[in-house]
Amino acid sequence: MFKNFKTKTTASNILIISAFFLLGILIGFHNQPAIGKIIGVSNKENPINVETDFSPFWKAWNLIDEKYPGASKITNEERLYGAISGLVGSLKDPYSVFFNPEDAKSFQDDIAGSFSGIGAEVGMKDGILTVIAPLKDSPAYKAGLKAGDRILNIDKTSTSDLSTEEAVRLMRGEKGTTVTLTVFREGDEEAREVKIVRDIIDVPVINTELRKDGVFVISLYSFSENSAKLFRNAIKEFSESNTDKLVLDLRGNPGGYLDAAVDMASWFLPAGKTVVIEDYSSDKKQRIYRSEGYNIFNKDLKFAILIDEGSASASEILAGAMQDYGIAKLVGAQSFGKGSVQEVVGVTDDTIMKITIAKWLTPNGQSISEKGLTPDYKVKITKKDAEKKIDSQLEKAVEVLNNWSK
Repeated sequence: MFKNFKTKTTASNILIISAFFLLGILIGFHNQPAIGKIIGVSNKENPINVETDFSPFWKAWNLIDEKYPGASKITNEERLYGAISGLVGSLKDPYSVFFNPEDAKSFQDDIAGSFSGIGAEVGMKDGILTVIAPLKDSPAYKAGLKAGDRILNIDKTSTSDLSTEEAVRLMRGEKGTTVTLTVFREGDEEAREVKIVRDIIDVPVINTELRKDGVFVISLYSFSENSAKLFRNAIKEFSESNTDKLVLDLRGNPGGYLDAAVDMASWFLPAGKTVVIEDYSSDKKQRIYRSEGYNIFNKDLKFAILIDEGSASASEILAGAMQDYGIAKLVGAQSFGKGSVQEVVGVTDDTIMKITIAKWLTPNGQSISEKGLTPDYKVKITKKDAEKKIDSQLEKAVEVLNNWSK
């Protein structure tokens, strides 16, 4: 089943979803009095190439100084951050966001993989704050949150007018404190309150298991900075297990680093094969990310990938490539559909902007962001299954492997 397994140290020098590209943009105000009319801007970037009358902006700025009772308590920096947030908000894209210094620090804590909160990945879906996936064994996971749950309130605050980042900030907090979420789940008649005690969240990455029936299961929980190395170890463990049946469980995996997904796909694809296409929907040429060509498996490999509503971003990239090439069968539920590319750019020394620059397409040109991935075998875990702790999706994957036919 296996080609010669060789240790490879080649790393993909590919755009990382969470990489920082510092541009050093500094905006200031020239000779500004403590309270007075603002009429000029210093340290501006290149002139805007369209005719835009900024006088309404400066009039609003001055009206705040003249009319608002607490104007002197709001720093010019805070106003500037608010203005930038409004500018990004005009895109009406839930994934393009400006991070003030406090939010930028939280974002960097996420990348580091350890923070205090409830441990749930959330995002906007159809304009509603939605759970993408609770992290395994996190407070959110133990409290019963599930992918697809809609969060209507965080404590007493409605989420209807909150950005994802504002919602995350409210759910964060010191270890041991409690946050109450009002949650609506499809199939329920009414919303319910879920109390969750915050804790230190260490983002899990991977687990492996060789089942008694000879099926090797790799459960991948995130595409973190070190996930490609851990996945490589898992693949080596699989190659030494004397079985040809592999299940990759990507359920509840909200994604992460792009280069990790490309590296993982490289274990199954010849060098140069397309893993994912970055489509800019403009005159800019598409960017294609290709396999490094580790490709250690032959045609005897029996491979199934589990996905669900919590499988997003890098999970969809990896699963989509495996499905398009017919290497693996997808089992489970429709994936989340988070198929847009964000670049993180430094605006000042302590603020950043995450902005959508493109959409992901699978090797066959399917847009991930439109509806996500459709499994080859759709299986829904019922309430009855959950109560009896029956994993019907995994059982179906095992069945598919036992009756394998490409």
